[in-house]
Amino acid sequence: MQPVPEQAGALAGAAPPFYARLLPGYAQGNLSDRTYALTIGAFGLSIPILFALIVIRVGGAAWPAVRAFGAAFITGTRWDPVSGEFGALPFIFGTMASSLLALLIAVPLSVGLAIFLTELAPRWLAAPIQFGTELLAAIPSVVYGLWAIFVLVPWLRSSIQEPLANSIGKSIGLFAGPAYGSSILAGGVILAIMIVPFVSAVSREVLAAVPVAQREAALALGATRWEMTWQIVVPYAVPGIIGAIILGLGRALGETMAITMVIGNRPEVASSLFAPAATMASVLANEFAEASDDMHLAALMSIALLLFGITIIVNSVARFLVWRVRLRGGR
Repeated sequence: MQPVPEQAGALAGAAPPFYARLLPGYAQGNLSDRTYALTIGAFGLSIPILFALIVIRVGGAAWPAVRAFGAAFITGTRWDPVSGEFGALPFIFGTMASSLLALLIAVPLSVGLAIFLTELAPRWLAAPIQFGTELLAAIPSVVYGLWAIFVLVPWLRSSIQEPLANSIGKSIGLFAGPAYGSSILAGGVILAIMIVPFVSAVSREVLAAVPVAQREAALALGATRWEMTWQIVVPYAVPGIIGAIILGLGRALGETMAITMVIGNRPEVASSLFAPAATMASVLANEFAEASDDMHLAALMSIALLLFGITIIVNSVARFLVWRVRLRGGR
């Protein structure tokens, strides 16, 4: 039998083409298999290429502001496009404060809901609750924002902010100041409502993926259903739950319309949850279309680059946490 040309080249010691070295499956199979390997390889390589193009484009547009302000752009607290002063610290503070507040509210509710639906709720009750939770994820963010303006913000102002400000606001700076309604608190609450479906859905899938043998072994050893859930199921699912929380944090960091409509859009670093603030996404939504000055546009692109970098850091930390948990035997 005569060797095919590819085999003859390999027998003769010819080096395979670079794409054959990148894609081991390319050298095997017929034409359709090699075409499939090249196509899938191109799809895979498009992700880092797209990532690099985004960094190059946004970084190039932000370079004038980076060169003009340097590190003072991150630490600066004054944002005045008229006078050409740009500091991103108020927007970084508003983004992190509202997102972390959203996590503090949403994580216990989401994980508790996932545990209830997976381990405790009867099927006739779990199905409608699960369906309603999934419907929350389908609501557009602008609808959340409108609902927050007309319902959530007035309720927070009259029922939460004013009583707390009048009673303990003078002694606890976190609840000090006049009750504006539109505030970091309102932004955190609306973000919490928006990320609950995502965190609970992923956590529910992770809990459901715990092997039945783990549950049966715990019950066979005499554990109650509550002990089985908290000592066996939840520790087994911790890495996935951490991933669900980070997914919710990523959604909170990048949310634009709803948070823009309720946070107040005041670029300042405030110590009170009742004070208005601004996020990196909200300042981009509010000012990008009106940015006629080149430096103003470069400053906005720098904020976009910062938001991009914070997202990358958050996901990297998440991967590190998952690795640590797995290293301890959390799986």
